[in-house]
Order: sequence, then structure tokens, then C-alpha cells
Amino acid sequence: MAYRDDENFFREQFPHYAQTLLLDELRLKEYGRLEQQGHIYLDYTGGGLYSDRQVREHMGMLTDHVYGNPHSTNPTSKAMTMLVESARVSVLEFFNASPDEYVCIFTQNASGALKLVGESYPFAPGGQYLLTFDNHNSVNGIREYARGKGAAITYAPVTPPDMRIDAEKLAGFLGSAQPGTNNLFSYPAQSNFSGVQHDLAWVARAQDKGWDVLLDAAAYVPTNRLDLSVVHPDFVTMSFYKVFGYPTGVGALLARRSALAKLRRPWFAGGTITVASVQGDRYFLHLGAEGFEDGTLNYLTLPAVEIGLRHIAEIGYEAIHTRVSCLTGWLLHELTGLRHSNGKPVVHVYGPVEMNMRGGTIAMNFFDPDGHFVDHLKVEECANHRNISLRTGCFCNPGGGELALGLSAGELTTCFALKPRMEYQDFRRCIDDKSTGAVRISLGLVSNFRDVWTMVDFARQFIDKDFRKF
Repeated sequence: MAYRDDENFFREQFPHYAQTLLLDELRLKEYGRLEQQGHIYLDYTGGGLYSDRQVREHMGMLTDHVYGNPHSTNPTSKAMTMLVESARVSVLEFFNASPDEYVCIFTQNASGALKLVGESYPFAPGGQYLLTFDNHNSVNGIREYARGKGAAITYAPVTPPDMRIDAEKLAGFLGSAQPGTNNLFSYPAQSNFSGVQHDLAWVARAQDKGWDVLLDAAAYVPTNRLDLSVVHPDFVTMSFYKVFGYPTGVGALLARRSALAKLRRPWFAGGTITVASVQGDRYFLHLGAEGFEDGTLNYLTLPAVEIGLRHIAEIGYEAIHTRVSCLTGWLLHELTGLRHSNGKPVVHVYGPVEMNMRGGTIAMNFFDPDGHFVDHLKVEECANHRNISLRTGCFCNPGGGELALGLSAGELTTCFALKPRMEYQDFRRCIDDKSTGAVRISLGLVSNFRDVWTMVDFARQFIDKDFRKF
């Protein structure tokens, strides 16, 4: 009875949810294994879910034809080359990116795309690498390339509790680019930690100040349309499994042709060259995408990318975005409203608790009546018993986690000085009574009210419980 009452109240609060009922039909038809196996899937930022139809269509293509390595001109290779190029065109069309302006480079994942930029960008003394605290580790990792080439590295802060960019400080940093130098600014369209959606207007602002802009779109594009005819980052990175679940192992770097011309690869590989000589000691890279696609592409999976893009296009981003926004809004209201008998909150959310400029990712920790945090690993263990798939840790976003959890630079420096090498459990022990991670839940394509209601029902078990009992 409680569930039905809550669902009716939810539908009254969020009337636009009724516009997304086609997703309930889709879930029953193409994602029926969720109900059949009793899964509550709340890890869409970790990985999207695929439909049965996507797999059937791809398997049918593979079993009905013969495809060879595209690095040749024989009949099976030609057939595969056509599908690779069709997938490339489909990606550009999906993001409304003009082929005159953008090139689609296939990579293993978003991290592979980021590595391509980092290793090839012309960092040099006098230039800068600017990034926000709120970034994935693969974006943070580019700083090692910048450091190795003598460029300055600057982190622009985000401000708790909402975890949004400090606009004044970022504007000041952007104004520091020196003419005649190469400067790269990186930030996420949506935080994979807090769900904050950072303003895409920063792209043009930074470019006007002399910066190339790398936009990490991995957490944004599963539930939001990115139109590259409206916003024009120099580099955009993503993983396709985040968007539609299948295939894994394929991502993309969408690069503006003008920015791509700046990149200088530190090596060459099979597939990237037109000519290479041992005795002549020379090589010539392909121009455009092929010069950045090392070795042989994961070519048999690329038709599945085009199938997945069609799947999302047929559903429509409006329905996906509306559904996720409604469910996230209700979930935030219910979780932040949970109280112990003494009035203290059960859950603390890191990031906005309203839906303005935020997505369907929620990071939080649970606390007992005395204000002690409940170990996030214990929370995950309890969730596992309910067949709830959520995620714990810092989600490869240490800057966001450190700010949200109140870990100071001094604490971290002291901690890292203790051992020449540190494992995660060592790190947990040296941070005393603070949490070193959080609980993250995230909604996506076929989330429904039952999913979020079950999460709130799960959270209620922490009311008035001592943290030592978990």
C-alpha cells in the first residue's frame, strides 16, 4: 500500500513523468531481464544497459555476413571499411557535428581518447594546463604530460556544498594565457561524482581567451543532448557503453580539425601511417582520424555503435532527460528528508539537492544518530543483499571527493608521506575518522519509480542505527 501511495503522490508532483511512459513499455520488452532477475540497477554512470534488440541486430549482422580486417582492399575488408566509415558518419550526425569542422576518432574508451590528447598536445614552457578540481582521473592524468613538457598546471576550485565551479576564480585563470603559447582547459560537462552540470558557456569563454578546450562528455551524453553545432569544444571525449550499454570497449575523440592539426603524436603504429621505412628512417602519418587510431580498430563492434545511436535517437533525448530529471528530483527530496529520531539527517548529499543544472548522479554518505558516518563499503554490502547495484568509493574523481569529504591538502600530504607506495586500505586507515569515499547512485535510460522507491526504502533501514552495527 505504501508503494502505491508514494507512486501516486510522485506522479502528482511530477506530471511530466507521464510523457515518458514509452520507456516503461521499452523496459518490459527489451530490458525484461531486470524484472526477471529482480535487479534494482542504480549505476548508470558506471555503465549503461543494453536492449535485447541491440544485441540481436548486431549478432544478425555478424552471422549473416563475412567481414575482414579493414586494412586491405579485398571484398571482406571493403565490406568492413564501409561499416566503419558509416559508424563514423553516424557519430558526427548524432552530435550534429559538421564533418567540415569535426573528425571522429575511435578509441578504446573515453580514457583512451583523453590519453590521445594528452600525449599529443604541444605543451611547452610558458603554456598551461588548466582543469577543475571536479574531473575524472583520466583528465587529471594529462597533467603528467604537461608536467613532463614544462607547462604550468593549475586547478580551478569547485565550491562545496553544491560543488559548482568558482566562476570568479576560473575567469581569472582563463585570463592568464600568454599570446603565442599553447594552453589547454579541461572540464566535465557533467560531474561523475556529484551530478553537477557545469556551464557549457565556459567553452566559448575560454576559447576567446586563447585556450583550447577539452570537454569530458562521458557522464553528460547518456541523458543529455550535446549539439556540436551550438557549442564547439576543440576536443570531446566519451565512451559509448555509458550511453547505450553495448558494445563496451569503444569510445571516441571528436576533434575540431583546426585543433587536431596542433597535435603531434609521440610515436607511430600499424594503421596510423601511409608510409614507414626502416632503412630510410622515415614515416608519414595518415591525415585525420586514421593517424590516431593505433593498430587495428575493434572493427566488428563498430556497427553496434551505429545500432546503439539509432536506439537512442528513436527513443529521443527529451523522454530520457525528462524521466531521469523527475526520478532524481523525487529521490533527492526523499533522501534528504530522512531523519533520525533526534532530528539529525540520515543522508548527506554531496552536490545540489535541487534539479537546476544537475543530472541523475547522486553522491552521498549515511550517518548514524551521533553523526558518525557509516562506512560506504558496509552500505554497499547491505545493498548487495537487496540486489541493489550502486557504487562506492571516489569514482575516479579524487578532487571532487576530497572537497566534498573535507579532506585537506595537509592531511593528504601527511598521508602520502607515510609509505613509498600506498594501497586503498592504507589510505583509509591514515585518514582517521573521516570517510575516504561515498555512495553513488545514478539513474538512466530505463530507470523507473520502483527503482528509486526501493532505494529510499533501503535507506530507511539506517534510521536510528549505530554505525558500529553495520
